[in-house]
Amino acid sequence: MEKRTGEKVGWVGGWLGGFIWVLLLSVVLLVQGKQAEGIVGLVLECIAVVLILRTAPWKHPNTAYWKLMIPVYVILFGSVLWALWSLGGAEELGLNWWNAFLVFPLLIPLGTAGQRRWNHHDA
Repeated sequence: MEKRTGEKVGWVGGWLGGFIWVLLLSVVLLVQGKQAEGIVGLVLECIAVVLILRTAPWKHPNTAYWKLMIPVYVILFGSVLWALWSLGGAEELGLNWWNAFLVFPLLIPLGTAGQRRWNHHDA
């Protein structure tokens, strides 16, 4: 039986890479003295890491990837809302509703790999 190490690294590394900004922004906020915002960010980062590891496809080989991705996406979008709150809101950052369309590329994995299952490779 093969270990499929590359796929495992892809899942964990890809998701962790998608959340690195939360960790960095949390540290910046803590250094700036925004304790509550920084701590909330660190909590979100910890939740993300736990979810990434707990929803790993090799731990749930018969579950469609989209079902495994949803909890992590919830934390990802929650992190975006946290960042908006921490940085003073969308208006303070010069954002408008059209900027929400920038989120759509983040959803590509749901369409490209959403129906796949870990054990699909073995079939």
